[in-house]
Amino acid sequence: MKIFRSHVLICGGTGCSSSKSPLIKKRFEDKIKELNLENEVQVVVTGCFGLCEEGPIVIIYPEGTFYARMTVERVDEIAEEHLLKGRIVRKYLYDESAKNEQIKPLSEVDFYKKQKRVALRNCGVINPENINEYIARDGYMALGKALTEMTPDEVIKLVKDSGLKGRGGAGFSTGMKWSFAAPNKADQKYVICNADEGDPGAFMDRSVLEGDPHAVLEAMAIAGYAIGATKGFIYVRAEYPIAVHRLEIAIKQAKLLGLLGDNLFNSGFDFDVEIRLGAGAFVCGEETALMQSIEGKRGMSRNKPPFPANKGLWGKPTIINNVETLANVPQIILKGPEWFKSFGTEKSPGTKVFALGGKINNTGLVEVPMGTTLREVIYDIGGGCPNHREFKAVQTGGPSGGCLTKDHLDIPIDYDNLTAVGSMMGSGGMIVMDEDNCMVDIAKFFLDFTVDESCGKCTPCREGTKRMLEILERITEGKGKMEDLDKLERLAVNIKETSLCGLGQTAPNPVLSTLQYFRDEYEAHVKEKRCPSGVCQSLLKYIITMDCKGCTRCSRICPVGAIEGKVKEVHIINQEKCIKCGACMDSCTFHAIIKK
Repeated sequence: MKIFRSHVLICGGTGCSSSKSPLIKKRFEDKIKELNLENEVQVVVTGCFGLCEEGPIVIIYPEGTFYARMTVERVDEIAEEHLLKGRIVRKYLYDESAKNEQIKPLSEVDFYKKQKRVALRNCGVINPENINEYIARDGYMALGKALTEMTPDEVIKLVKDSGLKGRGGAGFSTGMKWSFAAPNKADQKYVICNADEGDPGAFMDRSVLEGDPHAVLEAMAIAGYAIGATKGFIYVRAEYPIAVHRLEIAIKQAKLLGLLGDNLFNSGFDFDVEIRLGAGAFVCGEETALMQSIEGKRGMSRNKPPFPANKGLWGKPTIINNVETLANVPQIILKGPEWFKSFGTEKSPGTKVFALGGKINNTGLVEVPMGTTLREVIYDIGGGCPNHREFKAVQTGGPSGGCLTKDHLDIPIDYDNLTAVGSMMGSGGMIVMDEDNCMVDIAKFFLDFTVDESCGKCTPCREGTKRMLEILERITEGKGKMEDLDKLERLAVNIKETSLCGLGQTAPNPVLSTLQYFRDEYEAHVKEKRCPSGVCQSLLKYIITMDCKGCTRCSRICPVGAIEGKVKEVHIINQEKCIKCGACMDSCTFHAIIKK
């Protein structure tokens, strides 16, 4: 095997790939060849490093130097200076890593210091398209251990003892779920990996599949052994082409080495995996709708019981775990339940991956021990809100989660704590909002999403969420009444209690939490016909001040002719004609137009 003195690791995740990382890779390879360094330096495409805000990211080892916001144009200089002459090019380094005389490696910058990577341990470290690199990082050792040293019951007990909860949102004990399916007798059982990640702003599962697909395959085989299943399906949305491509490669490589297929590790156990593509319906993240989709039917939830562990895919016993849950399993098998419980909290051991987005400086993917506070994630890791804006709220749990305030920043993150304050863990979306966000508008945005994504099977979700959305639209248009707020709460409670599946049961959460913590904003919209954050268009007024010089630029750019006035005289906006597009304010060079 060839030994290289330097490795150039280039992020090959979706975000960096869309910012031309494949072209950066190609230029590095060409330049390294020009410099006759191809026997000394290897270029490796990896999964997501996490700090997506600074992408495309290039890390050069053994130094661990962190080149941020890379471009094709910078490659030649880095290759000539760093790779050939050994001189780090400081001007292209990530700001924080180059602040002091001594250059910080990737692992020591603030974004990474408080993280603990378990599910993401190989992302940004290995080439996900090379099974040998996964094996070099103890890959498939857990499967070998399970098949050759443990009984299925021992595997289930170990996972149960670890306290691993489902990372897809429900937070149900993984070992308990497996134990329900194991005793059921059937000619066929199934293991399903739920990779239908539909939350706006969420990309946790996608990043694991893109950066470490073999961890999921290995875990599925372990789960299959534990419950007696010989067939697995990965249900992944078709909008993830890189993840699908790498999964296809991983499955092919695992079969070639006898790590999937017949008689794994000469144990007599057979297990095979197929990919099924989803068409992007959010409801198919719910397990019964997901199974309907795999069966070729319309993705709609069904009543439970029977639960999938008893009667699932094609009526056979089935367990369904999401990507992040499965990515934890091989490490638990290898290192034991006590290791997993050594971080996190008593009731929620282990780590949790979050997709940190919205009004935050360090947008990206983070994995922290359970019990880490929201303040640590948002400020210490995320770097706070941009442009010195004041933090206002954070929504956890995707469109079904609640919005929490600055009073909740010191709450340790775990399943029970988030539920207690009106939010939820969900699959791991974390959207930060600042003082410029209108919380009524935020509630309307997420409810609009769930209305669109409802499968329509049950009346409370299909009709109730629409009625809630209509009320919110009236409020943001300045047509709301105080009794609408009571009506919203009553509808929300009824929908939560009577909807068929988790989508409907959690859909009202953004409305309930914003009503609880930001009621003053709702009342301002209703009583004063005013949006405190200046977001709701119907409640805005654009006014021309006495600073107007009468240049007529605004009147010429107004699409509806709402601005009146003569040259060199202060102009006036006809409020009845104004469509509140803001074009006038954007065009005024004298800053004489204000939004009120």
